[in-house]
Amino acid sequence: MTIGSTAWSTGGMIATAKPTASAVGAAVLARGGNAIDATIAAALTLNVIYPMMCGLGGDVFALIYEAKSGRVYGINASGIAPYNATLAKYRSLGYDTLMPADGMLSVAVPGGVRAYFDILERWGTMSFAELAAPALAYAEQGFAVSPETARHFAATEAKLAKYETSRRVFLPDGRVPAAGDVLVQPDLARSLRLVIDGGPDVLYRGELAERILDYANAHGGIWRGDEWASQETDIYQPPPSVTYRDRYEIYQTSPPSQGMILLEELNLVEGFELRRLAAPDASGDAAPHAPQADLTTTHLLVEAKKLAFADRNRYAGDPRQVEWPLHTLLSKEFAAHRRSGIDPHRAAALVSGAELPGDTTSHVCVDAAGNMVSFIHSISNAFGCCEVAGDTGILLNNRAGRGFRLEEGHPNCIAPGKRTMHTLNTWLVTEGVRPYAVGNTPGGDGQPQWNLQILTNLLDLGMSAGETVAAPRWTSTPGTDPVGLARPVELAIESRSAADVRDGLERLGHRLRVIGPWAAGGDVQLIRIRQGGVREGASDPRGEGVTVCL
Repeated sequence: MTIGSTAWSTGGMIATAKPTASAVGAAVLARGGNAIDATIAAALTLNVIYPMMCGLGGDVFALIYEAKSGRVYGINASGIAPYNATLAKYRSLGYDTLMPADGMLSVAVPGGVRAYFDILERWGTMSFAELAAPALAYAEQGFAVSPETARHFAATEAKLAKYETSRRVFLPDGRVPAAGDVLVQPDLARSLRLVIDGGPDVLYRGELAERILDYANAHGGIWRGDEWASQETDIYQPPPSVTYRDRYEIYQTSPPSQGMILLEELNLVEGFELRRLAAPDASGDAAPHAPQADLTTTHLLVEAKKLAFADRNRYAGDPRQVEWPLHTLLSKEFAAHRRSGIDPHRAAALVSGAELPGDTTSHVCVDAAGNMVSFIHSISNAFGCCEVAGDTGILLNNRAGRGFRLEEGHPNCIAPGKRTMHTLNTWLVTEGVRPYAVGNTPGGDGQPQWNLQILTNLLDLGMSAGETVAAPRWTSTPGTDPVGLARPVELAIESRSAADVRDGLERLGHRLRVIGPWAAGGDVQLIRIRQGGVREGASDPRGEGVTVCL
């Protein structure tokens, strides 16, 4: 695929982070499967060939547009902390300010496997066994390691080397796989076959649960055991949404997903007339000349990001245990009030939450019938907790370690059976009753701000799908990760952005860090349905993904 290219089709289409997964999903569509079938097959394949980003030990969030009813459904498959996970317990183990980032104390219950079955039971047309067959083959016979995957291995080699079980799987010859090596995962294959034969209860109540929990608690874990048996998938309708420009309805995943950040951002920027497009940089820095937002639009988007992130940091927590004002945060009235905090002529430094009254991978799929899926799954940091659970071949997530805070009274403080606020989020757009677009990106706290740029590129600036994913991108820090909250406010922006935009941002007071031409982050997958039913899709040139259509 050339940079900024767009795929076109009148039939099914799938865009994932890896060509292999896109091909698997497209093959399901070609055999008569629907978008839900193709999505699950691609996800299972990615669990094997992209082990640093997702797996049987991870979580899932998704949005589904059901063509026959015209309804949008949300899926939350995040898991809880151990029932023994009290603030006092972690402090007694020496963790006073930050949660452990890896190892068995950083793990939350993985919700993804149960979600696969629950989603298929409701919307699928093919069996789990049939959809899992390609993933099983890649685990048993091996897959060729791509350059991008090899870079992830190299970057995390030291952490993987800490754990004997991880060394055995990912450093079999004393080193991590390089590009062109073939990685075989026989333990993971045996675990996947157990799930195929026995269903999700194998992982949550049966043999795999027992083996994982025995290993975890023998290596520092604090599981009681019944946490896994209680795991359920939340399927809800309708998901949270906001209207945008009186034309679109934009849906996001419900808390504990932090998708509400994107919805608040959109409410904020809706009050401004965003400029059309900046001219390409004549100096050549922006080559290839992708369309991009001008100075005014970029500044306003960055400032909206700061406000929405501050509100998330102050108020958000597991809605089953913490009462917080989501309805207020997503209201147009609140946006009008909060918007007054944006200075169009000056960048804000540290931003506080408002005073109120009273490494991941994602993909999208559309089928010929018009069903749409926006799907994101993750084990949190690259390689999750970095410790393979015994001889199961399964890398568990480090979502508890990555998400919770050790701050008494904070809505996102660790507590027994609590779900941490979650960086995973994904979006879906309708225009009236008509399905319009699905998209997403991995990237932790980058997600709500890259998704904001994608949506304004698409809806306000009139870019094609290919131009939208290829446009120069920025990332504002800090975000929500407790590790980085005290860092200075900074705006990283790709060197392809126009020189007058970069210079203007500095004049407005942004602390700028110019990075590589494609280095701002994200691996966006995007499909738009145009009038007449034509599908227009694109995959981010920053990654290895491709869009495949029928």
